[in-house]
Amino acid sequence: MFKTMPLPANELRPMVDIYVEGRRISAREGETIATALLSAGVVPFRHTPISGQPRAPLCLMGVCFECLVEVDGAQNVQSCMVRVNAGMQVRLPTGARHVGDGK
Repeated sequence: MFKTMPLPANELRPMVDIYVEGRRISAREGETIATALLSAGVVPFRHTPISGQPRAPLCLMGVCFECLVEVDGAQNVQSCMVRVNAGMQVRLPTGARHVGDGK
């Protein structure tokens, strides 16, 4: 039989600030970037480069790649797999990537 461990209540986890496109957002320490963005009403996360259709997290377990963002300069980060850190800078990708242009 499996022994379960209760998760800490949200109110017991301290709040930290992250920055999304320069805007300060409060998040619970230990939650994923995707959860923090969704809780703050940041939707969509990106638009497809070809059709421009809005995209947001689908699976929240690292399978679908719909939650890709830029974190502290690192591109194509799965926001559902990374926990927030105080002061982290998140950018939402726009358009298609081009090799070598840094965009």
